[in-house]
Amino acid sequence: MTPVPTDHAPLLAVDHLAISFAHPRPAVEDISLTVEPGEVVALVGESGSGKSMTARAVLGLLPEGATATGSIRFRGQELLGAPEDRLDQVRGRHVAMVFQEPQTALNPVRTIGWQLREALRAHGTRDRDTVRARSIDLLRQVEIPDPLGRLTQYPHQLSGGQRQRVVLALALANEPELLLADEPTTALDVTVQAEILALLGRIRESTGTSVLLITHNMGVVAQVADRVLVLKSGNVVEEGSTEDLFARPRHAYTRTLLDSVLSLPEPGTEVRRSLREVAPEEIPVVRFDGVHVAYGSSKRGRAFPAVTNVTFDVRRGEVMGLVGESGSGKTTLGRLAAGLVPLAGGEVLVEGENLFTASARRRRELRRDIAFIHQDPQASLDPRMPICRSIREPLDVHEVGTTAERDARVRELLEAVALPASYATRLPHRLSGGQRQRVAVARALALEPTLVVADEPTSALDVSVQAQVLQLFARLQAELGFACLLITHDLAVVHEVAHRVAVLREGRLVETGPVHEVFAAPSADYTRDLLAAVPVPDPASRAGQAREELVS
Repeated sequence: MTPVPTDHAPLLAVDHLAISFAHPRPAVEDISLTVEPGEVVALVGESGSGKSMTARAVLGLLPEGATATGSIRFRGQELLGAPEDRLDQVRGRHVAMVFQEPQTALNPVRTIGWQLREALRAHGTRDRDTVRARSIDLLRQVEIPDPLGRLTQYPHQLSGGQRQRVVLALALANEPELLLADEPTTALDVTVQAEILALLGRIRESTGTSVLLITHNMGVVAQVADRVLVLKSGNVVEEGSTEDLFARPRHAYTRTLLDSVLSLPEPGTEVRRSLREVAPEEIPVVRFDGVHVAYGSSKRGRAFPAVTNVTFDVRRGEVMGLVGESGSGKTTLGRLAAGLVPLAGGEVLVEGENLFTASARRRRELRRDIAFIHQDPQASLDPRMPICRSIREPLDVHEVGTTAERDARVRELLEAVALPASYATRLPHRLSGGQRQRVAVARALALEPTLVVADEPTSALDVSVQAQVLQLFARLQAELGFACLLITHDLAVVHEVAHRVAVLREGRLVETGPVHEVFAAPSADYTRDLLAAVPVPDPASRAGQAREELVS
């Protein structure tokens, strides 16, 4: 099927789309939208609002068991319910999709060149030399360095940002008129996110490609979208131009989303959290003293440094933010605090004791006072275990108290994280993402740790849920006084809850200090680049950024 242009018709028109499964609540109840040629339209809303289902329905990629009604027209041609052979003529050639996680979107056992070649051949480009030249041109178009050399590489040999650029190249292979971009920057570091957003803008300007952008990041929306549709529970609750919606939101839900957005303050803003006075003789909860970590085999000459000569400490009652791009060594340092990765040099002192020279028994005792909160609560909780058992498991392992005392502790922890006692018998899949993360927090606090290592604890959450979890975390940390090593690439999260910050780059410590000092007057160029790359949730800033790019 070749779409036939229709005068005055939008490029894409979705009318009264409804998508349902076997369960009572429909995934999409009633969504209508249009995308004009060359336009960027953003679909925003929390998980379960119907954003991704709407985009997948355009290409007939709904999960098995889904029933869709309504109308989806591309250049006047009906797509909803069209047979597969007709949809195959549209997929890739006229409408292409960019998925959230490039690692899963790419075939791990095929080279980049093979995957580009297959995308081109699927729509009729067969000549070997033409395919090779077009593949190199696509990689050059998405600004990947050394495009010829990348053709023989595999996805795991590329960084996260480079993989997302390859996914974009695959989507652009057959010069589609519409890109469906499903959270294309959520899994990326802040600087890489800025690069991908700028790249999308340049591609749009050079090719005229329209974009239907699915995201929960209002900062991203403010920087790239022309119009915004706000979705809630499968319905459109508000629609308007980006400038109008941000300046004058009409619906209470839209106002809630915008109020939940974390942003960095203007320079000179008063700091919210004062640093606690530290006595000279006070022993830090954990201290990294000139630590080195290397992965791989040094005997075979394949060892590469993950952390190099890093020194800083985490004090009692404070939150230390650890920021940097993927591969900077953040998570390695968090695991090193519990002795979970081998130490190649330096010392890790927990409560003043060298963790790696302590006896096995003493090491277990020190580890008992260290807890972890992981990025994905769905993966960190046993799906077969009710949440009361998940929370109680650390107490059972360390044989703390009687059975009745452990049960009482579970009820106390559920109350602390603002979950009803009736949730105790629920399985994880019956909870929302925010509720599961509250369970993960409760589990981490079960043994009253002195140090909590929180590894990207809110990056998988919607913006309003993220705000709730951060408020809960800040309250519990202030009340209980545990130290925390907060690992994140979101600088706004660090500003919201951290007292001090350490900036890492390629395994080395760039700078450290109180959050308000480092963010207000960073001493390192890299820190300034990180701060400058944070998307501002204000459409008015877009013009200023464009002027700066022209000047530079």
